[in-house]
Amino acid sequence: MKKLYIPFGPYHPALEEPFKLDLDLEGERVKSARVRVGYNHKGIEYLLERRRYHECLRLVERVCSICTQSHSQCFVQGVEKLARIDVPDRALYIRTVVFELNRIESHLLLLGVASHLAGFDTLFMYTWYAREHVMDILEVLTGNRVQYAINTLGGVRRDIDEKTAKFVLEKLDSSLKWLDKLKKVFVEDPTLKARTKEIGVLSKDDARKLCVVGPVLRASGVEWDIRRVDPYLVYDRLDFNIIVADEGDVFSRLAVRLLEVYESARIIRQAIKDMPSGDIRVPIEHVAEGEVVSRVEAPRGELLYYIRSNGSNTPERVKIRTPTIPNLYALEYMIPGHRLADVPLITGSIDPCLSCTDR
Repeated sequence: MKKLYIPFGPYHPALEEPFKLDLDLEGERVKSARVRVGYNHKGIEYLLERRRYHECLRLVERVCSICTQSHSQCFVQGVEKLARIDVPDRALYIRTVVFELNRIESHLLLLGVASHLAGFDTLFMYTWYAREHVMDILEVLTGNRVQYAINTLGGVRRDIDEKTAKFVLEKLDSSLKWLDKLKKVFVEDPTLKARTKEIGVLSKDDARKLCVVGPVLRASGVEWDIRRVDPYLVYDRLDFNIIVADEGDVFSRLAVRLLEVYESARIIRQAIKDMPSGDIRVPIEHVAEGEVVSRVEAPRGELLYYIRSNGSNTPERVKIRTPTIPNLYALEYMIPGHRLADVPLITGSIDPCLSCTDR
């Protein structure tokens, strides 16, 4: 059978992300895949080293619009550690609420995109309708639907009063009721199962060897979540489950995200119920000389920030390791053996973010 070389990307109508897959095919079957990135470089790390810390916060929030709270939190908690300050408990609870709302919004976005890539556009539109409820909550809490800008160095810039807390819980419940109707479709629809079951399998051993993170790792049977293994904010005070699946296929990666939405809602309810009174921020007077590695569990997985300070009001070095970087190269293990038509869905199932990756 004649072998074919297919360049999938860097710009492809099935996947609006600028990276390239070099695919070798025999007929419709992919024999090998090679990942190439670097088409979207923005120079953010360079700019961070030429801005004051408060200005850097505005910039890291724009590394990615979908996981903006993750980048913001990872940066501020690193700077706060260098500054040797204790953030008020109330601010930590507020940050946790927004963080988990961001996780829900991100997961619902991916579930909708995956439905679209599978050719199920009705499910895509209904899923994004549920996502709109969550974005309404974020707009009320933070004043923004995309870059929330709720964090500031030393705390948060907006409080949650009793009326707002009631709105959050009611709107969250209405979103989950809508999602309950869609959950059965995601889990039981025969067409969706045919497109996702036993497709793009990443074994447990390969997941560990490649150091993949987040839902991609947990869908391959590895229970690893930074919120549990290295708690930050107030996750060590909250009760929640780590969602794990064993099959490692596209279906498992979608199912893990779907069930994590419900766990995030559980965390939000606890955080609002247990939120203490008190201040929402403290001033930062000086960032001491030193270096720190900060990490959080972003919606896509483990996010790392390395920050080095020389004692001035500008960081000497900021290095970002995003979750898409290890996950993306797992495609070279997931794609071979499958049909060309499965490539967009397999790629979409890892929830790649090249805005994060190409900085």
